[in-house]
Amino acid sequence: MSATADHAEERTNPAARLGFEPGQVVQEIGYDDDVELELREGIEATTGQELVDEEYDDVADVVLLWFRDEDGDLTDALVDAIGLIEDGGTVWLMTPKTGRDGYVEPSDINEAAQTAGLAQTKSISAGKDWTGSRLVTPKGAKAKR
Repeated sequence: MSATADHAEERTNPAARLGFEPGQVVQEIGYDDDVELELREGIEATTGQELVDEEYDDVADVVLLWFRDEDGDLTDALVDAIGLIEDGGTVWLMTPKTGRDGYVEPSDINEAAQTAGLAQTKSISAGKDWTGSRLVTPKGAKAKR
């Protein structure tokens, strides 16, 4: 694929901007009727498989966590998400944009991520109503195998 085609896909498929790859298992947590359906469909198109839900009983490559301020403790949700991914996996935290119901302050995201042992590497617009924060385990903190 050419660089031009890559850029065109990023504009038409929001999942391409998030770095999803074919064959990845993506576990979705916090799904509700307010999530960004276009993003979900784009992830499924990119990975070539359906998102797995909270009942999935194996490890995933990526966790897609939809989180709203009223959903409880963000640190607890992130710690739970870490337990669902492969070593070196990614948590994409989706939170409502500024001014939307359930908005989460960026400082709260940063604090919860650090407390959970994650580092925020990227933040993007993930649709009309959602912001995505890419969270990873720090390179030196990977679990020993």
